[in-house]
Amino acid sequence: MTTTANTSRAPLASSSLSSPSPAALDDAGKLLLRVTIGVLVLLHGIFKLSAGVGFIGGMLAKAGLPGSIAYLVYVGEIVAPLLLLAGFWTRAAAGVIVINMIVALGLVHMADLFALTKQGGWALELQGLYLFGALTVVLLGAGRFSVGGTNGRWN
Repeated sequence: MTTTANTSRAPLASSSLSSPSPAALDDAGKLLLRVTIGVLVLLHGIFKLSAGVGFIGGMLAKAGLPGSIAYLVYVGEIVAPLLLLAGFWTRAAAGVIVINMIVALGLVHMADLFALTKQGGWALELQGLYLFGALTVVLLGAGRFSVGGTNGRWN
């Protein structure tokens, strides 16, 4: 007597092998961008907490502006990045970082605006990454992997 083995297999659950949806990948990309910009800018803010903002106040005074507005750098480099990391008021927080970077470019880096390094890179590539990364977050929003969610007013 011969027996035939059942060679048919039950189909695997499609959800276990399926690729992430385009929407999930989009939201994961937004999360990665938010975290990257948030952490990198926050590190500058943490440094300024320990070193102070006196040198920024001096640059502002030299430019004819009140030195006391140097304390706004704490908003742009500590508060805004923390909001970006959490995904709360994300577009507004990223907008604050954009403004912070424009002021930094204007006060400190104008001489290097069109300069290249010895290796051929833009002399302001780090500042450019912060500025244009934050501007991208302003345009894209936080995504669903955020405290504010996709429907948050400023996300």
